[in-house]
Amino acid sequence: MGMEDETREFLVRILNTVAIVLVWMMTNVFIGIYKGYAFFENKPGWANYVYYVFLVVSFVFLIIHLKRKWKL
Repeated sequence: MGMEDETREFLVRILNTVAIVLVWMMTNVFIGIYKGYAFFENKPGWANYVYYVFLVVSFVFLIIHLKRKWKL
């Protein structure tokens, strides 16, 4: 017996949400930590500001996207 369509749709929605959040997190970890834009010595440079603005703006868009996705 297969799963009902509603159950399958719900599980796919959960997996898509987890995948989107993980991709967002891995992207920001790579850019911030591995490329070094999250850290600064005495005062932040322009690249640090751009990174943090990107981080906040992309997080806001992620939340908006997830709210729309989960709205029934």
